[in-house]
Amino acid sequence: MLEFKSLRKPSLLEASLIALVVLTILGTMIIFIPNITPHIPIITALTFLLIYGLIRKVKYKDMQDSMTYAVGSSMGAIYLFFFIGVLITALMMSGAIPTLMYYGLSVMSAKTFYLSAFIITSIVGVSIGSSLTTVATLGVAIIGIAQAFDANLAITAGSIVSGAFFGDKMSPLSDTTSISASVVGIDLFDHIRNMMRTTVPVFFISAIFYYILSINIKISNLDNIALFKKDILSTGIVHWYALIPFVVLIVLAVLKIPAVISIIATTTVSLVVTSVHSNYNLEELSTFFFKGFALESIPESVASLIQRGGISSMFFTLSVVILALSLGGLLFSLGIVSTILDTLTKFLTSAASATTTVAFTAVGINFVVGEQYLSILLTGRTFNPVYDKLKLPKKNLARTLEDAGTVINPLVPWSVCGVFISHALGVSVFSYLPYAIFCYGSLILTLLAGFTGLTVSKK
Repeated sequence: MLEFKSLRKPSLLEASLIALVVLTILGTMIIFIPNITPHIPIITALTFLLIYGLIRKVKYKDMQDSMTYAVGSSMGAIYLFFFIGVLITALMMSGAIPTLMYYGLSVMSAKTFYLSAFIITSIVGVSIGSSLTTVATLGVAIIGIAQAFDANLAITAGSIVSGAFFGDKMSPLSDTTSISASVVGIDLFDHIRNMMRTTVPVFFISAIFYYILSINIKISNLDNIALFKKDILSTGIVHWYALIPFVVLIVLAVLKIPAVISIIATTTVSLVVTSVHSNYNLEELSTFFFKGFALESIPESVASLIQRGGISSMFFTLSVVILALSLGGLLFSLGIVSTILDTLTKFLTSAASATTTVAFTAVGINFVVGEQYLSILLTGRTFNPVYDKLKLPKKNLARTLEDAGTVINPLVPWSVCGVFISHALGVSVFSYLPYAIFCYGSLILTLLAGFTGLTVSKK
């Protein structure tokens, strides 16, 4: 993924200006054009880079090859999105998510709702090690409960994202956690233990905020919740045994079974559960898996929450991912990112400057490229020798990669995680961003640690 062929070597000034133009195109179009999809800004930025490359005498075929290579290097993630679409359909069809919503309405209190959403998604996120799977399954159920409570959907989405990415960051089953440890060459569990120095304080700060925000929820009429539960129950797919697929998914994750294999197994179990209370034929099942689950005569209050999923529902996200990866491939092959990174490493002389530079580099790659794996891999490889020179333990670098790379991606509207989450929960990134307290709190605390030296390990 990292070995892009460099087609040219621009000056630092030129590389910085091109990167600034790309960010300006992406940011201004998304902020100032109402209801614009991320595809248009990314294609516009791609067009700009292609024209820039042609002006600089770079062959179009070479640029096309770099875009193709970038997409091909991330095909594992692309395949995963297809399977997540199938999984959501299976969990809806079996009644797993509707049942979770039904029982959740009975268990969760409005007075601790946002806090409960944060803690529950944190636990599940650590258990399965996947933020996107947590959002697409448990997150969807919690959004349904929020509507019944008449809670703020932006705050709810922020608490879901915070919990899911706490799990993604701290789980030994997480791809980003293992990549961060391996790219700098340290033990996985040593990395997790060291992350607790910044993660645990931010977790408790986030929990306090979500508790305070929960107090402000006003339920004017409890009959609304009773009616919502009645509407879910009327679908005929709410059963206690429908939660079995969730149990299977968590158990397989704990056993470290690969994500796609776990999803296939969970989908199979969901089909078995479905057969207990429904009798769909093969044509209906194939339609559900492609277009999403659908029921006739379903109450309008729960229709948008239950009738979803399917491979086709992932096309929006997949197309953005492919375009974002192509943009990243161009930025690397045209020497924009590599020139900036090579220059930055020359000015690092202390733990404070190293931490700050690593953090802003990881954040910058998230904003320019929109891909969290590249933010970790490129930043980690670039600054690994710097930490040797400064005689700083590599676990400090790994922790900063997570605090500024992993958890920042969902805050970028055109990023892989940002697009997926906003599409899955029906809440825009700009809406939930202020309430994703754990995500930006992690970045703030890791910068404070770098400046003060607190929690920074010394050799």
